[in-house]
Amino acid sequence: MQPGGASGPRIQPVVDVAVDPDRARVYEHGWQSWSPTTSYPPAAAPYRPVSELCRLMNYRPDRVAPADAFWGEGLLAVDPGGGQPVHLLAAREPHRVPSIRADVRGERLRLSAEADLEHVVDAGPGGIDGALARWAEGFAAAHAVPRPRPAPTLWCSWYHYFTGVTEPDIDENLQAIDELGLGIDVVQIDDGYQADIGDWLLLSDRFRSLPDLIARIHGRGRAGIWVAPFLVGTGSRLYAEHPDWTVQGAQAGHGWGQDLAALDPSVPGAAAYLREVFGYFADLGIDFLKLDFLFAGAVPGARAEPGLDPIAAYRLGLEVIREAAGDSAYLLGCGAPILPSVGLVDAMRVGPDISHRSEPEDEDQSQPSQRTATRCTVHRGWQHGRFWVNDSDCLLAGRRTADRERWADTVERYGGLRASSDRLRELDEWGLATTRRLIRPVPAEPFPG
Repeated sequence: MQPGGASGPRIQPVVDVAVDPDRARVYEHGWQSWSPTTSYPPAAAPYRPVSELCRLMNYRPDRVAPADAFWGEGLLAVDPGGGQPVHLLAAREPHRVPSIRADVRGERLRLSAEADLEHVVDAGPGGIDGALARWAEGFAAAHAVPRPRPAPTLWCSWYHYFTGVTEPDIDENLQAIDELGLGIDVVQIDDGYQADIGDWLLLSDRFRSLPDLIARIHGRGRAGIWVAPFLVGTGSRLYAEHPDWTVQGAQAGHGWGQDLAALDPSVPGAAAYLREVFGYFADLGIDFLKLDFLFAGAVPGARAEPGLDPIAAYRLGLEVIREAAGDSAYLLGCGAPILPSVGLVDAMRVGPDISHRSEPEDEDQSQPSQRTATRCTVHRGWQHGRFWVNDSDCLLAGRRTADRERWADTVERYGGLRASSDRLRELDEWGLATTRRLIRPVPAEPFPG
């Protein structure tokens, strides 16, 4: 497959930029939350997926970025070095995200892209970060993006219990929050409560009653829940009963021991199911929703509505969820196409998952680790307070976390949504003190320069 996909987007020259090879930087913006996003010197090799499965689930699924050129999804910037203005190529609107290419040719960079994009020459202060921040402010204003709402603080079950979480685990940490004097607003139940991926209204055998558990959570604060709304496991009851509700001919990857399909919100039955799920959660009083693996809403394939492109389908699905959840619900996007989500979520994960490990297991720079989460979180810091609240991912302050002090520093500087995901009663003195200090509300205003 050639860069850009089977037929490839039509890439047209835009501008040649003279650069200082020793001081220039090229900023690649990745497609979704987990896609590598950073700046490189012109001689560097950009990060690319190590497998087809990683490309499908962590990069733009209908594009293959070239290994010998820089490639941004909807956004690419060049600082030529030497105090010269920054050149920024960017999407004009959230529902059209052009791919952008930069080829190194000696002391020049040739920038080319799909049609219908904006070319900004920014001579303001702050280099690439300053130029991106100013562009984001204009983009948000042009598309009437609501002023971001501050995020609640929360405790999340994922990073200690993973899919093995039980109802008693939630109860234990619910009690520990008050015992330890932690300023946590929301207790969020993560992956593991549901019977299967897609079967969000059926419980696993480790949970007895979701309404009763939510009522206990409400006894001390707010309730949150994890959902991957556009994923459907091929072993789920939903898929067995309604395979026609999925995007035909599409792949959404593999996980939880099964192949994954993508829900098609343009199918009336699928849209009604989303309304049922999120209406049920709203009726229970769940007002914090972590929407994960959202990339599945924008995979290429045949949808029921003729001519509905993947980004439009994705935005349609999020609009259905927002309507069903209610305006007061706080939506956190994760694994989400970044620019297509602007204006539709309150907070956004801006990097890969954190991990107890410093480095990703398979060396793919979209995979969970402290290094990958930190890199993207830092290089998307300009989005906070302009598009949404930035979620750096959870604070992991327990002793099993490698370089936990370094990750705490990243959360303190770049975390707009503050969450703990340790077993709270296992925290040592440093971990408890750090959790008390960092799990606090953060203004939904741009970070200081």
